[in-house]
Amino acid sequence: MYRKAIEDLKKWKDNGQKKPLMVFGARQVGKTWLLKEFGKTEYKQVAYIMMSDNSRMRNLFQDNSDAKNIIAGLEAEAGFAFAPNETLIILDEVQEVPKAISALKYLYEQTPQYHIAAAGSLLGVTINDKISFPVGKINSFYLYPLDFEEFLMAVKSAKYAQTLNEKNEANRAAFHDGLNELLKQYFIVGGMPEAVKNFAENKNYFEIREIQKQIISDYEHDFGKHAAANMVPRIQMVFDSIPSQLAKENKKFLYGVL
Repeated sequence: MYRKAIEDLKKWKDNGQKKPLMVFGARQVGKTWLLKEFGKTEYKQVAYIMMSDNSRMRNLFQDNSDAKNIIAGLEAEAGFAFAPNETLIILDEVQEVPKAISALKYLYEQTPQYHIAAAGSLLGVTINDKISFPVGKINSFYLYPLDFEEFLMAVKSAKYAQTLNEKNEANRAAFHDGLNELLKQYFIVGGMPEAVKNFAENKNYFEIREIQKQIISDYEHDFGKHAAANMVPRIQMVFDSIPSQLAKENKKFLYGVL
């Protein structure tokens, strides 16, 4: 599956004064896949480290100002020595170890030869008051669901994707009906990678709907993970009201109005 974001990551890699990279995004938009694919194609080694439910990483980052010690600990976790400038170190679900985020500052200042990319839930990072964000010491990157052009590439309609970028109006007119049909499919399937991948392989709308329902359910389960218990019912009400809010003629979101 092609993601345009790969090109942005290549620019980050080629930047001489490289800061650690934080990839933000909602759950299941493909952050982990993107970083692994980038590492596989652009580096000799990839060290993938899952931070969630990892007591070793929580202990390692207790003293988060000693970058050399952190690198040694990450090497032990990965099971191999990192080659400077040739290893991509991926810290996944980094919001689960808040001190790891603030440690990125020291890793940048003390060990800039190591390329570090951290993936985190935007919600988990934004509302976690335990996270000290290293402003000015990292590069931030936001990953969104697949756009229409990426959707076309994923469903093997590269010619239509090429037509979108052409200034040849005759070509666009010739592919107008096909593009319209594909746009309708995109409206139904959306841009979440799992749904797009399934649609590209099976073209089964019933399966797509089940995937979408599961993603929504996963988001709802996250409310209690990131917010106080007394706030969860309010968050659920706001979340449930989104479709009716978007369907209104007045697009201004009014809390408590369905």
